[in-house]
Amino acid sequence: MNTASISRLKDVIAQTGLSKSTIYRLEAAGKFPARVKIGLRAVGWKSADIQAFINGLQGAQQ
Repeated sequence: MNTASISRLKDVIAQTGLSKSTIYRLEAAGKFPARVKIGLRAVGWKSADIQAFINGLQGAQQ
């Protein structure tokens, strides 16, 4: 049973404070978690991956 939560772009922007273009640019550079396809025309990000990204940023600032 998969209980992983998926965050949509609007939520990822709110959580990270990054713009849409910055998220896509960082993802293309391999510095942001990869999207997962959740439908024909829908993508999201694993919430755990986004939280790990945020924690990594906070750790780098300390």
